[in-house]
Amino acid sequence: MVQPEQKGGFGRIPKSIEEGGWFKWFGYGVLTFIVLALSGFAFGIDPTNPAAWVSVDIAGRILQYFMVAVTLIVVAVPEGLPMSVTLSLALSMRKMLQANNLVRKMHACETIGATTVICTDKTGTLTQNRMQVAKTNFFGLKDQQLNGDELSNLIKEGIAVNSTAYLDLSDNQIIKTLGNPTEAALLLWLHHKEINYLDLREDATVAEQLTFSTERKFMATIVDSPLINKKILYVKGAPEIVLSKCNDVLFEGEKKSVAAASASIEELLLQYQNQAMRTLGFAYEIIEDDKERFVNGNLANCNLTYLGIVAITDPVREDVPNAVKKCLNAGIDVKIVTGDTPGTAREIGRQIGIWNDSDKLHNIITGTEFEALSDEEAIKRVRHLKIMCRARPTDKQRLVQLLQKTGAVVAVTGDGTNDAPALNFAHVGLSMGSGTAVAKEASDITLLDDSFNSIATAVMWGRSVYQNIQRFILFQLTINVAALIIVLLGSIFGNKLPLTVTQMLWVNLIMDTFAAGALASLPPNPGVMNNKPRRNEDFIITPAMRSNILIVGFLFVALLLGLLYYFTDEKGNISPYDLSRFFTFFVILQFWNMFNAKAFMTGKSAFSKMGQSIGFVIVAVVILVGQILIVEFGGEVFRTVPLSLKDWAIIIGSTSMVLWIGEIKRLFQRV
Repeated sequence: MVQPEQKGGFGRIPKSIEEGGWFKWFGYGVLTFIVLALSGFAFGIDPTNPAAWVSVDIAGRILQYFMVAVTLIVVAVPEGLPMSVTLSLALSMRKMLQANNLVRKMHACETIGATTVICTDKTGTLTQNRMQVAKTNFFGLKDQQLNGDELSNLIKEGIAVNSTAYLDLSDNQIIKTLGNPTEAALLLWLHHKEINYLDLREDATVAEQLTFSTERKFMATIVDSPLINKKILYVKGAPEIVLSKCNDVLFEGEKKSVAAASASIEELLLQYQNQAMRTLGFAYEIIEDDKERFVNGNLANCNLTYLGIVAITDPVREDVPNAVKKCLNAGIDVKIVTGDTPGTAREIGRQIGIWNDSDKLHNIITGTEFEALSDEEAIKRVRHLKIMCRARPTDKQRLVQLLQKTGAVVAVTGDGTNDAPALNFAHVGLSMGSGTAVAKEASDITLLDDSFNSIATAVMWGRSVYQNIQRFILFQLTINVAALIIVLLGSIFGNKLPLTVTQMLWVNLIMDTFAAGALASLPPNPGVMNNKPRRNEDFIITPAMRSNILIVGFLFVALLLGLLYYFTDEKGNISPYDLSRFFTFFVILQFWNMFNAKAFMTGKSAFSKMGQSIGFVIVAVVILVGQILIVEFGGEVFRTVPLSLKDWAIIIGSTSMVLWIGEIKRLFQRV
């Protein structure tokens, strides 16, 4: 086991002492004293003469000024800022978790607020990830109503048997789907028509089956049908693929050639695709011979009849259009990155509000086209890009990196293992709660509900965190300006410090620890979503903050200096009672200014949402009660004497004008 001294920890003895011993260092001390004494004799100073030493009075003044210097340093350094930042981020992490945002890396709480571009997936993030049948076009089915005729039986049995999906009906409130979402949507369609798919599936005997694959793009099943009492081949898949394997199309009881019907079918398919719908084609054959239908994993010897098309959609989440609108109003560009077709991607873009009729071809690009562009051409293109369709994970990663080169702060969503590089390269990676562990590990925030609305909420929280930090800085620097000037001028022109070291430590405790807790715990401000994103190079102290700090700070100084002048008698002395009144006046002045800091940049009253600011209220009460206790019972430690109730009322009432003036100013700004 490694010993602490071997690791250089707290138990390690300094090497110089370990080698030389304590006696060596004692010798160094004695030698130093002898050298100083001899030096004194050399310059005519006798160290043995008490008059040669510094007097007690001078030493006291030196100590006093040293304490003033220490006080100024303590007041000037905003050591509470790191705590305020950490506290704000920690509180935001907890609150964001309640809003379905699991923050994995603390810095992401603030960074998400500076986002200028969001690259979002479509499925599950913008849509519900719950496929449902939007429209059916079985050409021979009258009014698309399933009855007990042969065609209806073929459609019902084909959907039920030629499928690998299941429905979980154990919960009466929510039907869960198992397996392929598209196949499950077909089963749900049967369920809504009060047809039990499971009975149909169990009654039919499956003879052979070709499962769906991306190469075939269709699925086929041969069954002994109890409904038709014959052997039937059912086929479903990509409409154009299934149509290419058919000999005819069934139209209202009669069959037409594929050539005669293909034009109208293709037009129908295009309409559905332009409405962001996924389509499936259906065909069947009643087998009356012994020929093989499946050869080498494909269809053979078939005489298929095309039944029609089903359009399946993944509806846009109800809250997404409003969330996207919030982001656009906040100056954030929203770009869709999806593997879907251009028509489907455009329609989703139109539904959520980022694509309109004025957009041109330069606003949309496919992954293949994007890959063919040079970096210089791609950088110009990504500025205006709204949709990237048929995108691959490498395209998403390149898009993120190119956007960053333009100076954008990029947030990107992803749920798969292949999305990990893009999530890692982005300023803020947003993984899905239903995504892979690899994607979550590479991300900064996990969206527990997979919804884009949670991203908009995270942006609002991020901006609110930054605003809370700005309010703390505003409050602290205003006190710093007043305290530094008062202590400095008081030490130069006065016999006594207007504020003692212990009093300044109490003031420092207020503006650091307590104020950090009060202002960091403020609830999010939805109004921040009406502002444009801040630039990376922007200084955290804005011109408005700078003006407020200097104007209010110097007004406080003028007011406090006037108060010191009023309390000073003809001999230039201030009584302990008046010094206590001055100290209390200074603290309560900052107490009311904390309310102004709370309302800064909101345009609302300082009392707005006070019920949601429990932390702020608690801190305000602690400061007020703490000041009363210090003044009434502080005694010599804090150089205070008890004040009368009349003086307490005068001080609290007069200093509250700081708040009321701020309220009047905010009222006129709203008007």
